[in-house]
Amino acid sequence: MGILNKIKGEFIDIIEWLDPTNNTMVHRFERYQNEIKHGAKLTVRESQVAVFINEGQLADIFKPGMHTLSTENLPILSTLKGWKYGFNSPFLAEVYFVNTKQFTDLLWGTPNPIMLRDPEFGPIRIRANGNYTMKISDPAMFIKTIAGTDGNFTTESITNQLRNVAVTRFTDAIGESKIPVLDMASNFDEISKFCETKMKPEFMEYGIELLKFLVASITLPENVEAALDKRSSMGIIGDMNKFTQFEIGQSMEAAANNPAGGGAAAGMGMGMGFGMANSMMGQMGQAQKPAAGPPPVPGAASYFVAAGGQQTGPFDLNTLKQMAVQGQINKDSLVWKEGMAQWSAAGAQPDLSNLFGAIPPPLPPK
Repeated sequence: MGILNKIKGEFIDIIEWLDPTNNTMVHRFERYQNEIKHGAKLTVRESQVAVFINEGQLADIFKPGMHTLSTENLPILSTLKGWKYGFNSPFLAEVYFVNTKQFTDLLWGTPNPIMLRDPEFGPIRIRANGNYTMKISDPAMFIKTIAGTDGNFTTESITNQLRNVAVTRFTDAIGESKIPVLDMASNFDEISKFCETKMKPEFMEYGIELLKFLVASITLPENVEAALDKRSSMGIIGDMNKFTQFEIGQSMEAAANNPAGGGAAAGMGMGMGFGMANSMMGQMGQAQKPAAGPPPVPGAASYFVAAGGQQTGPFDLNTLKQMAVQGQINKDSLVWKEGMAQWSAAGAQPDLSNLFGAIPPPLPPK
């Protein structure tokens, strides 16, 4: 009885494969040198195909279902083996299970930036990435051209090759389309369809059907994106003259709210605000000059004012008069104009002394 069990153990009477993975495309049924018994049961599940190989030659292919192996359903193998009148003894053959399910979310991306000539920005570099979906549509072709004798062929074994095809076709599609970079986001669907159509015949050469090809993103170099952000910001700002006036007002308000003390210090803070205003307006250039207002009187004196340890100005006499009325400067404030050897008190200057004659002194502290 023990000898009979040992003999039976050398034969295979059930052939099946349960896929524990999500990426196995081809699995070779391991026989461990056992022979397949006449009348063995072959179970092929949905999304599987079983392929029999005899001495390197592709023989019979079985679709989903339960099959009893005999000469009737192994016609090619029977011919290769020379079973003219049927067989009743075990035989040797390789059995490969091909996974025909859809393999989804396979990634592709450009390993290096793609050089393009953009109609708006000129020569530019872009990167792109996305995903695609495929399945094995011709198991015999796939085993012959790709899997070969690999006993456990996974998606990782072929995605590098398919990724190269995807990148090449995408680059060609982008170059032919002449779509400006700023308009590519609105044409992802059209670009994806174009690439998918061009790639399908090449995938079929491997026995693979390309079901979906998607472009997920197209990006520019970081420095180009930063420049575009600045350009967008300028477009949102609109009138630069009004924006500059707004910024000046904000700066003056901040200086007044942070006087670093009270009394005269607050006045100096306002003086700094006026100085910042004049400096910023001066930097606007000729394009930002006010539309109205006469130019300064030729030869009129302009003074710089020391405020908070910083130089502000220059201010003409009218501006200095307003600053004196508002308490931003007093006769002890240090001033300087062209021709003076050093800074001096405002009250010591003949053309400024009359600005402080009718101004009462600061209130005594509480």
